[in-house]
Amino acid sequence: MSRKPKKGYFVKGQFVAEGSELDLELKRELKGDTEISKTDLKRESTELQKLGEDLLTLRADLMAKINLPDKLVDAVAEAKRITNFEGKRRQMQFIGKLMRQLEPELVQAAKDALIEQHTPSALDTQLLHQAEQWRSRLVESDDALAQWMNLAPQTDSQQLRALVRQARKDAKPEKPGEAPRHGRAYREIYQLVREQLVAAHDIPENTDPT
Repeated sequence: MSRKPKKGYFVKGQFVAEGSELDLELKRELKGDTEISKTDLKRESTELQKLGEDLLTLRADLMAKINLPDKLVDAVAEAKRITNFEGKRRQMQFIGKLMRQLEPELVQAAKDALIEQHTPSALDTQLLHQAEQWRSRLVESDDALAQWMNLAPQTDSQQLRALVRQARKDAKPEKPGEAPRHGRAYREIYQLVREQLVAAHDIPENTDPT
């Protein structure tokens, strides 16, 4: 599929694409604010370098969705394979150079894809709330453990019981009037419960264990 020709103009025999760093610099020079131009270009260059680094964490489906140039996609894939520190650094510099050549709409598409990847889905949010609710129930009520095991029998019951006991012990204030404390066991209950919910996310959220 052929690409549309870039819009731009020629200056002293050199093609200047609209929206490119050179285009912005030339326009700013015409306005007499060269120093501002250099500062802005440095900031934009740093931002694009960071964006290129973030692309290494982007899921394959989202990477394909934004239709980046093959050269950049291949460079990102190669950077993931490189383990040598100096080799990785040079490759990231190359990726930064390619990022600075991107059209503005592709830069924005890359930013949008990264935002999409880091935005929790409705299911993620639901599972988070379920895990928090079940953790509170397990720590507060003995009956909740039996209820949970009926719903998630694959759970290591001995481990869960030990964590609940420790969480209750940690929560007891040392002095009267102090707020309950939450230690490591409290956090581990959440992780254990959430793992089971992820494995079987049809466990009812509002089941009352009492």
